[in-house]
Amino acid sequence: MKNDPQTMFPGGMGYRMPAEWEKHEATWLGWPHNPEDWPDKLDTIRWVYGEMVRHIGAGEKVRLLVRNRPEEKLARRYLRRAGADLRPVEFIQHPTNRGWMRDSGPIFVRRNKKTAIVHFHFNAWAKYDNWQKDRRVPDVAARLLRKPLFHAKHNEKPFVLEGGGIEVNGRGTLLTTEECYLDPKVQVRNPGLSRTDYEIAFRNYLGVRNVLWLAAGPAGDDTHGHIDDIARFVNPNTLVLIKETNRRDPNFRPLAENWERAPDLRLEDGTKPEIVPLPMPAPIFFDGYRLPASYANFYIANTAVFVPTFNDPNDRVALGVLGDLFRDRPVIGIHAVDLVLGFGTLHCLTQQQPVG
Repeated sequence: MKNDPQTMFPGGMGYRMPAEWEKHEATWLGWPHNPEDWPDKLDTIRWVYGEMVRHIGAGEKVRLLVRNRPEEKLARRYLRRAGADLRPVEFIQHPTNRGWMRDSGPIFVRRNKKTAIVHFHFNAWAKYDNWQKDRRVPDVAARLLRKPLFHAKHNEKPFVLEGGGIEVNGRGTLLTTEECYLDPKVQVRNPGLSRTDYEIAFRNYLGVRNVLWLAAGPAGDDTHGHIDDIARFVNPNTLVLIKETNRRDPNFRPLAENWERAPDLRLEDGTKPEIVPLPMPAPIFFDGYRLPASYANFYIANTAVFVPTFNDPNDRVALGVLGDLFRDRPVIGIHAVDLVLGFGTLHCLTQQQPVG
């Protein structure tokens, strides 16, 4: 059969995408260099990276993409001054358009103790023209790590997907949104593909057998509905879901629709997940444009959970909610008011490499 995962695809070979809280070998990052992502803030963002590398490197390797040797030298200087230990940092010279590793970086699947990479053919969220260098990152990673590389296709055409558009519990369930992948007119990644087509691709390449579709995400999202600003698994049976309580906020109605769907969600074994509300910060604007600030954009590393904070009273609430849910590692807030100017924060910048 043409789409038989038993003979053609990693899912049928026993590979699956691990949950983010499963043990990592490394975290991938891309050193920030594109001033269009952070207008007048690029130097500030480099210091935020120093904080990220300092914390993440305490428990795993950091594989850091730099465009060239001078940029590696610059990155080393910033990281040292930020107090980061450079011993767990591996610098990989490869030119990139941007540094959003969640979406352009390698997406790993695992079978027993063996890992492989799925190439999902990044195209800058079907919005920007400069993505050609970023698209090569999974190939670079596969060569460097000597890992098998699967090129995702549907009906012989490249299948486009971003890591920020999917969320898995590691047991067979995947979360995504209709806004991101089923909108027929806005930022269409795979023209003509249906809900069923996507679910087949998720099964074939990520080893999932149960797909949950939420509606849409918060205002200002440059990706048009990435799930990692909306809902995240914190263990195989529990997820957090952002909730806007201000009825006058433009986010209230679309986020409420996700909550209306919540009672009907079922995990891979047919049970209902526990769903915990996560608050939203007050709106953040730049030059009149609303930015997609969300506490759901946290990153689960080996030694800690890193949560974006926004100088908002709800910072403390969000940290408390996540602190109660993650009992096996500390929850650490990282200032993200500057980061979100680039339309993403901690999860968007990181990509985990599971232990293989």
